[in-house]
Amino acid sequence: MAVLRVKFTKTKRDKLAQVLWILNWISVVTGVILFALGLYLKVEINKRVELMAERDIQYVPNMLIAVGLIACAINFLGGKICYDCVDTTKFLRWKLIMLPYIVCTFFFTFCVLVGALMCYSMRGELEESLALGLTQAMRFYKDTDIPGRCFLKRTVDMLQIQFQCCGNSGYKDWFQIQWISNRYLDMSQQHVVDRLRSNVEGKYLMDGVPFSCCNINSPRPCIQQQVTNNSAHYNYEHQTEELNLWMKGCRQALLEYYTDIMQSIGLTVLITWLFELSVLTGVRYLQTSLENVLRQGDPDSESDGWLLENSFMETARINLNIIKSLGKNNHIDTAKNGDPNIDVPSTSKAHYGPDNVPPKTIKEAS
Repeated sequence: MAVLRVKFTKTKRDKLAQVLWILNWISVVTGVILFALGLYLKVEINKRVELMAERDIQYVPNMLIAVGLIACAINFLGGKICYDCVDTTKFLRWKLIMLPYIVCTFFFTFCVLVGALMCYSMRGELEESLALGLTQAMRFYKDTDIPGRCFLKRTVDMLQIQFQCCGNSGYKDWFQIQWISNRYLDMSQQHVVDRLRSNVEGKYLMDGVPFSCCNINSPRPCIQQQVTNNSAHYNYEHQTEELNLWMKGCRQALLEYYTDIMQSIGLTVLITWLFELSVLTGVRYLQTSLENVLRQGDPDSESDGWLLENSFMETARINLNIIKSLGKNNHIDTAKNGDPNIDVPSTSKAHYGPDNVPPKTIKEAS
């Protein structure tokens, strides 16, 4: 029994073909949108690639770019097919192509769905990449005279100013690293020498943060040195002065930024998937209804269209049997190719005729 059988008149078939022609061209536009979204996400990631560890997080934008290009090609071909299907006689040139086209488009729509889900599942890998990358960038913040690292100070400062954040998880992360280069330390000062000697690794650690951590909304001048020393500042309590420094960590700020982008892109891709699936359903109805018209021999007659000619279980059983038969044939061919003497007639029971005389035995010379 056919699944979702629908009866079509010639007028309905023609209208369906015309509507699908328009929808396929709209799908070409959605392919361009997918390509643009993937390119946009790739550019946004590359803007701050210095702040990310070397993780494979480019697969999502790369997949969106590939899916967008394939969508343009598939839907362009689909538009041409649906345009020709308005005339039943022109359908004959596409008759053998439509079923493989529908199967390929079905797998393509599945890839679109996977792309949408990947946009939502990328958060974990992105968070890990940002955590490691920001830690490394903060460690190299002081290396302004080392090639390959001299740009990181400006990158981190611009990040903290733009996203109103401080440190990796918070401003106290700066307390754990030396972010001032030794060439800017006055070694004639005893407290500087004592601080360097007090650290096992010889690092100059202090409870201070870079200027870019200062909150511009703070009612008092920014306190970025001796942040935890209440006695060093008048009328100051570091546990309550939350407005003096940015409290949010840059990892959380960047994660929220990229998550908003990916969720918006994921929703767009999901809507595109539903649209592509609806167009594919219409093409399937058009194909089956036109094939039934050809069987009837009257191009003006009514015809049935369906999604599946048999039930879901029956279709699955038929396809499974086809796969099994292909496997058996492949096994037989392998067996034949493995034995070079197979199907070769035995000479022990050979029958010789007038034209098939066995060779004479040549006696050895004495």
